[in-house]
This record gives sequence, C-alpha cells and structure tokens, in this order.
Amino acid sequence: MSFFEELQGQTEASRTYLLTAPIIDRCLRGDIVLADYVAFLCQAYHHVKHTTPLLMATGARLSESREWLRNAVAEYIDDELGHQEWVLNDIAACGYDKEKVRSQRPNESTELMVAYAYDTVNRINPLGFFGMVLVLEGTSVRIADKVADSIQKALGLGDEVFTYLRSHGELDQDHIKTFENLMNRITEPTDQAQIIHSAKMFYRLYGNIFRELAPEQVASLLT
Repeated sequence: MSFFEELQGQTEASRTYLLTAPIIDRCLRGDIVLADYVAFLCQAYHHVKHTTPLLMATGARLSESREWLRNAVAEYIDDELGHQEWVLNDIAACGYDKEKVRSQRPNESTELMVAYAYDTVNRINPLGFFGMVLVLEGTSVRIADKVADSIQKALGLGDEVFTYLRSHGELDQDHIKTFENLMNRITEPTDQAQIIHSAKMFYRLYGNIFRELAPEQVASLLT
C-alpha cells in the first residue's frame, strides 16, 4: 500500500466528520440562502489568505535533503498567489462589502485552524502542513463543483459569483495528483505519522468551520 493510500484510509472517519456538516447536506439539497454562501466565502477568505505565507514557512523549514519538496512547494505558491482576492470578488458580486470582510476578524473555528497550521509548521514538523493540503484540496475535488451547482440552481446566481469554487474544483484535480506523487516519496515513519495526525486534525477543524457558519454573521456586510 502506498503512503497516499494509507493516508486516505487512516483519515476516513475524520473526513466523514467534515462531509457530514449539516450545512453541506443542506446546500447539496438546495436548502440554502445567499447569506449562507457568503458566510462560507468570508471564512474561506480568512484562511485562504494564509495559504501562501504557510507555504513559504513550510519551504523555509525543509532540510536541504528535501530540496525536491521545496521546489514543489515553490510551484504550489505560484498556483496559489492571490486566490484570496478571488474570494473577495465573489463576495462583492453577491452584493456584500468585500472591504469590510478584509478587515473583520474570522470566526473562532477559522482562527483556530489557521493558528494550528502555523504552530504545526513552525514548532512541530513542517510536513504537517500537507495534512491541510489533503483536507482543503481533497474536499474541493469531492464537492466544490457539486456545491456550486446546487447553490447556483437554488438561488439563480450567475457564474461571476463562483470564481473561487469553480476554479478550485478544477484546479485542485491537478493538485491532488501532484500531491499523491509527493506523498508517496515521503518514507520517514515519523513524517508520515505527522501528516496523518495533522490531516485528522484539519478535517476536524475545517468541519467545525462549516458547523459555525450562520447567515446572520454577514448581515452587516450588505452594501
């Protein structure tokens, strides 16, 4: 069994916790209002804006023997630059004030996930960041396009409000293939254990972000 296959198997229960968040089920059934979607986008902004800094921190802490992995991280940075602005533009296209979102505090669950990511990279093991990559990109591959289709159908929205979701559903297909190849080159048991542990934690933390979302959180952001 490859390490990627082991990673998928070891994190199945944690992945289920995320995917069974009530708002995801409601969304896929079309039981959603615009403020639900905007609430999701707001929290997406508050963690997506940390992707590039976290990748930079990860690359900086990799040893010289892992130059191959640092090169992959550098390529990933190129792909991820500026994606938080896509999220803000989608928020604005929904009729909400993106500049207020930029300056607001994230929800508690979002702040905790970001803090855990930085702590893992800077204090424990930079390879733990790849647990976050599995969770965020794996979730996009699984449900991003389905969610976008359901929201668009239920609310009659145009394509201009789905820049982030649509692009990530497609883009992350390629990222996951690259990620699988990278993970199968990780052979040190302690690193593998850290990635598995971190992925489990990120599934839990990301699941809590979805469980904390509420439409009333964005009422003050209407333009």
